[in-house]
Amino acid sequence: MLTHKQRTRIKNLRNYSTNEENKLWYIYLRKYPFKIRRQHPIGNFIVDFFCKETKLVIEIDGIQHQMDKQSKYDENRTLFLEKLGYRVLRFGNLDVNKKFDDVCYYIDLVMKERLKELYS
Repeated sequence: MLTHKQRTRIKNLRNYSTNEENKLWYIYLRKYPFKIRRQHPIGNFIVDFFCKETKLVIEIDGIQHQMDKQSKYDENRTLFLEKLGYRVLRFGNLDVNKKFDDVCYYIDLVMKERLKELYS
């Protein structure tokens, strides 16, 4: 059960998504054949995008994620998610802005791979 604080945080993250998160969501992910959730809680973390069917987490990282402290936090978070059986994809803002088609292609490729891994 989510706390009021968590619900408020999720709502704020959705309402104030980055341009890159919005681009990926509105142009590609919201129409994807599997349900994708935005700003979804897993444990104590809130991930940018989550697909339950494929156990895939997609993160869009801004420049702050290259800082040592944030980078270590992201690494620990990824390890936590992987221990739960999730696959984590990370893309930088620059990837979404300059290589959008490649990002979408890779997400689709990994989604299909995950389906085979999980349900074969």
